[in-house]
Amino acid sequence: MPGDTPSPPPELPPGLLAEYLESARSQLGVLAGLVHRIAARSADREALDALRREIHKVHGSAGSYGFMDASRLAAGMEATVKDWLARPDDKDVDRGSLAGWFVKRLAEMLGMDVPAPAGLPSMPRIGSPPRPAPRSPPPARPPSPASPSKSAERSPNGPTPGPAKPPAPARPAQSPRPAPAPEPPVAAADAALVPEVIYVEDDAALAELLEYGLRAHRYRFLAYRNGRDALRELLALDVRGTRPLLLLDVDLPALDGYSILDALERARPGTYRVVFTTVHGTEEEQLRGLEAGALDYLVKPISLRVALEKIKRWVGGGR
Repeated sequence: MPGDTPSPPPELPPGLLAEYLESARSQLGVLAGLVHRIAARSADREALDALRREIHKVHGSAGSYGFMDASRLAAGMEATVKDWLARPDDKDVDRGSLAGWFVKRLAEMLGMDVPAPAGLPSMPRIGSPPRPAPRSPPPARPPSPASPSKSAERSPNGPTPGPAKPPAPARPAQSPRPAPAPEPPVAAADAALVPEVIYVEDDAALAELLEYGLRAHRYRFLAYRNGRDALRELLALDVRGTRPLLLLDVDLPALDGYSILDALERARPGTYRVVFTTVHGTEEEQLRGLEAGALDYLVKPISLRVALEKIKRWVGGGR
């Protein structure tokens, strides 16, 4: 079945691409089930929101594995579903048919068939949506997290281990970081117990891609799939004077990336170097993250090669 001819990143082993396609097949089954629910009741907010979340994952992961057309298709459909959520009772389009067309088109781009739950509405021939797309949705607005407070000033990360180079005791509390801060004088044995990179990503395909890259380049890392677990453990993690890099997905369910950063900056200011990952790459969104205290942004779809090069610069040291 012809579709999007992917160009997998050259650094990606065939086995990992096969694993992604297997997970995408399962994801198509989830999407098909949601289409069935929306066809039965177009104003089902729970089904619409679940559809938005699944499409959001496709938007981020498909392009990272070389399926750029599928990623762009998902971006457009995600904006459409956001419009549906803003106006759940609007009858201007047959949502079940349009969502069904999207799932079938996505499957063809990935080179597979759509799992069809009993009762799934018939899908039109591929080529164009069943009806003209609804009027242009307003600019996508991210979920409203707890308003991030002003980024706390970066302060030295706890007492410096060992008596060799203590900071001058007479320094004011708000003074700039001591000169050795970029390479904290931590005993090698202690540093070896601390992760260099921590990532929080709910998309399984992207999480596996990052894991492969970090493992291949021999980084010490931790991974979390949801914001609540990540925040609980990040608040308690003994970083032993280091400043781990935290790759933080903005669009986590339940507890989003902005809320996590805000909580960390209030409880443990300066402990982590935070880089947001998100499909929202607009100037406004990036400025919002930087003003909240983030070091930088990684925009999805993520190029593994570019991500690893940036991580090398952020973490330091040759990999």
